[in-house]
Amino acid sequence: MPYFDTASAAPLHPVARQALLAALDEGWADPARLYREGRRARLLLDAAREAAAEAVGCRPDELAFTSSGTTAVHAGIAGALSGRRRVGRHLALSAVEHSSVLHSAAAHEAAGGSCTEVPVERSGAVDPVAYAGALRADTALACLQSANHEVGTEQPVAEVAALCAEAGVPLLVDAAQSLGWGPVAGRWSLLTASAHKWGGPAGVGLLAVRKGVRFAPQGPAGERESGRAPGFENLPAIVAAAASLRAVREEAAAEAVRLRALVGRIRSVVAGRVGDVEVVGDPERRLPHLVTFSCLYVDGETLLHELDRHGFSVSSGSSCTSSTLEPSHVLKAMGVLSEGNVRVSLPMGTAEADVDRFLDVLPGLVAEVRERLGAPVSAPPSPAPVASLVVDALGRRCPIPVIELAKVIGEVPVGATVTVLADDEAARLDIPAWCEMREQEYVGEEPADRGSAYVVRRLS
Repeated sequence: MPYFDTASAAPLHPVARQALLAALDEGWADPARLYREGRRARLLLDAAREAAAEAVGCRPDELAFTSSGTTAVHAGIAGALSGRRRVGRHLALSAVEHSSVLHSAAAHEAAGGSCTEVPVERSGAVDPVAYAGALRADTALACLQSANHEVGTEQPVAEVAALCAEAGVPLLVDAAQSLGWGPVAGRWSLLTASAHKWGGPAGVGLLAVRKGVRFAPQGPAGERESGRAPGFENLPAIVAAAASLRAVREEAAAEAVRLRALVGRIRSVVAGRVGDVEVVGDPERRLPHLVTFSCLYVDGETLLHELDRHGFSVSSGSSCTSSTLEPSHVLKAMGVLSEGNVRVSLPMGTAEADVDRFLDVLPGLVAEVRERLGAPVSAPPSPAPVASLVVDALGRRCPIPVIELAKVIGEVPVGATVTVLADDEAARLDIPAWCEMREQEYVGEEPADRGSAYVVRRLS
């Protein structure tokens, strides 16, 4: 069964499994103790730290192991903000950061701090100049991911880091999605990552803090990991994480070329065979293994279930697959279609035959889902155009409001409007995206007794 969701968690690398089993026998003792077993454990921990630091591009004494990537993000942001509290309490971050960063930002605001979210372009990347414009005299910390976890777009970290350095603001980089492919360029100040993203075991995160960065660990003090990650180190998992990071880096260059070609094939074939689809994210500055596309008139949850039934494990940023029924904050920030969203992230070693079978199966499944929902196959005839129409889609979830809009747009003359009444948050994103794809005019959103009224003018 092809597993195409390595952006969530990569399969355990064989080197990680071997190192984990060996460390369970050799690294069980307390590395802080001076007797023989403790010294042996300390040697393993030091070797793992050196290997991980080399991959990150920092000094070993700048790197701490945490219990997860999320813990590393939370500790890194809290420690940097506290260390620079005399400068101010302002935090800058991009609008497409991982939820761990957004949750830290929300906690910071709840405690009286302030935050500025830098918007992104339709590709998902920030404009370095716009990011620099968000920095203020009281900015204590800036955050920017190295590459987006949902659409694969690589961020201009080096450029932003240089601008942050000029402003005297440390930059924390969430490198969870990219570290397995190579080091992060630029003059970053703090970096976080998570082992299960590159094929290491879950439960190991990395937090690198450059020398000279003011940092005050929060919470009760601990004696281990420079006080930045209290608690007993999970030494076997740490050893496996470091060993697997070195192993995947050795394979990364060749696999990046191969997977980039497979992803390029997915991008082009999906756009050509599926129809009414938007492939999102930067087509060039992107991770080599990840592609995301959104299918118009498709219920994302149903499509994922159908793909799973045919043996493909993929994920989605569609609001239809979330418990909140709100579209992904990443897709929302990019202003792209969210309905019928599919994220494909290929693990190292993915067979071309599996990708080919995926591309053979996908168009038919999309067509089946659209047929079940009564989506239009082509523009309906319009024997008697009317001046304007109101579509009541209240209480109906994505992608039904857009489907209803598509069914009636041909019933009004060119220049007339269709007003869609909807109370699904996804409509705020998907109706404008449909207008752009269909070259119709999105007039705007108006208040309504329930939900909102989205006005669309027919142009053709």
